[in-house]
Amino acid sequence: MSTVVGTFSSREQAEKAVRALRDWGFTEDEISVIAKGRGQQGDVEAGGGMGAMGGAGEGTAWGSVLGGVAGLLAGVGALAIPGIGPIVAAGPLAATLSGAVTGGVAGGLLDLGIPEDRSRFYEEEVKKGRFLAVIDTEADLVQDAARIMRDNGAADVETH
Repeated sequence: MSTVVGTFSSREQAEKAVRALRDWGFTEDEISVIAKGRGQQGDVEAGGGMGAMGGAGEGTAWGSVLGGVAGLLAGVGALAIPGIGPIVAAGPLAATLSGAVTGGVAGGLLDLGIPEDRSRFYEEEVKKGRFLAVIDTEADLVQDAARIMRDNGAADVETH
């Protein structure tokens, strides 16, 4: 397996990229999206925990943070991560993050084989309010995933 990572400056870009990835044939078992919750009304509140969120179809707090992405991905969760604050995650990385809250986003990315310096970089991007997309897929599909992400506005796209 290989991993493609990229950041988006807006929810709309992230949604568009997830739709394009799904249309290409990538599954919700391969696509993860992470965003910082704002802790404002309608957004994910700190300390909400995984139990505060229902499934992707329910998505009450999730919907205001990532909108339509919730309908495209499963495994939606809300977490309060020390040093970052409230985040929301969808896809397989959501489960990884819930089990390693002390490691934060960087710890979850390290588990996927992304080098520590790049994992910390992406964690900082989430702290700044950018949307992080992570595609964990077969090696022969990483170029397609990277292209689709770039075509839909992703920055800092890397493969590992």
